[in-house]
Amino acid sequence: MSDLLVIAFNDETSGFELRAELVKLQSEYLIKLEDAVVVTRPAADDIQLHQTLNLTAAGAVGGTFWGTLVGLLFLNPLVGAAVGAGSGALAGYLTDYGINDDFMREVGNKVTPGGSAVFLLVREMTGDKVLDRISDFHSRGRVIQTSLSNEDEEKLREALAGTQSPLVPEDAKGAVTK
Repeated sequence: MSDLLVIAFNDETSGFELRAELVKLQSEYLIKLEDAVVVTRPAADDIQLHQTLNLTAAGAVGGTFWGTLVGLLFLNPLVGAAVGAGSGALAGYLTDYGINDDFMREVGNKVTPGGSAVFLLVREMTGDKVLDRISDFHSRGRVIQTSLSNEDEEKLREALAGTQSPLVPEDAKGAVTK
């Protein structure tokens, strides 16, 4: 089961920086993301979604391929490619993969104007290593909403506030290692 995390920032740049860092961590196999979307709010009544995957373009490419293949079978590959690209683009545009867009717009209203929020759908994560690697975001971000347990959500809030080291378990505080 995947977990939803929504982290807000007072500026737009921090949201994009966090998403870029998490994508980098994914390439290092420290986190598995199903979706990562940056929501910006340039003005009080304007909410913009910046998806990582452009489904319209992906649908057009896939449709072009399959349309050309079908067109070759019927000896008209150009018509097949055009029809395939159009139908693939339409299918991609109508598809909502990952986090629901309406939900992101609704929660995006909690973001301060000029700020951003990062919506993450996390399948798996090596928590201590990920929190350590995103330490540059301490005291810049705040947790708006999660589907984590209360204990894990509190650890995330503390890590973003920079009040507790995410690498030291509660029972190991004060312990001396040899």
